[in-house]
Amino acid sequence: MLHLKMAVPSSISSKISNLLLRIRFAPASLKEMRYLILFLLLFQSPGWCGEGNATSGMILPTHTKVAYGPDPMQFVNVWLAKSEAPTPVLVMIHGGGWCGGNVDEVLKEEGYLSRGISVVSVEYRRTPGSPLPAPVMDAARAVQFIRSKAGEWNLDKTKLALLGGSAGACTSLWLAFHDDLADPDSEDPVSRESTKPLCVVASNAQTSIDPPVIREWIGEEVLKHGMIFLAAGEPDTAAMLANYEKHKPLYEKFSPVNHLDASDPPAFLVYGGATKLPAENAGQAIHHPAFGLRLRRRQ
Repeated sequence: MLHLKMAVPSSISSKISNLLLRIRFAPASLKEMRYLILFLLLFQSPGWCGEGNATSGMILPTHTKVAYGPDPMQFVNVWLAKSEAPTPVLVMIHGGGWCGGNVDEVLKEEGYLSRGISVVSVEYRRTPGSPLPAPVMDAARAVQFIRSKAGEWNLDKTKLALLGGSAGACTSLWLAFHDDLADPDSEDPVSRESTKPLCVVASNAQTSIDPPVIREWIGEEVLKHGMIFLAAGEPDTAAMLANYEKHKPLYEKFSPVNHLDASDPPAFLVYGGATKLPAENAGQAIHHPAFGLRLRRRQ
């Protein structure tokens, strides 16, 4: 579901009340995102450890570069909150068009940890060397791996949220909307774990990557962004369009909008920047608020 219907207790500031009632298609601060995550994951949870604080810092991971697969890019960095009870966990998936960006190596704020929320940052294989499905399926495997470590890391795997920006947001929405990839009959214990999050906060998410669809939504410029053609392993827009029929099933499969239904977990979408259509350049186009508005129409 794209609307949030959770009740707001009187002890929670009015700062979050509007966030729980609607999707915002306007700039929002990381502080506002944190309020939402804290509420959804933490309120009345066994791991609650008080108000805490959000003082700035450079907090090194509890565990660094923990491999979830054989490729050097398949690893997570882990910050574990101190708690006697299992903690909720926030999984962060970075952006960069699936071809760039950086995994978090330090936490700049301790607000999550001081409130009893553990944090995991996911690295994944990049395009063009590893086109789709690699980046998205890496994230799915990482979520399963994190849940498989719940006992060792003192995590409550039922309270796992995703936070992503741009391509990381697209991945996060895909995991939320797509059918659960868990295989309960697998001999691999990691594969038996769920890929579904409790909720998602997505910043500047691409809700479709299917070229004809997004060209209609946003204009020609969106097709010029490397995220779109590199996702299929093509060198440029012209090659991608020439070979579109070959790649069509891939583009359709990895467009979150195609998997949305009423049973999906809450998603909080945030967009900033110009709303003019058609978009004037590729950078503006790939993060256009029309992605979110079009998704909202499908609910």
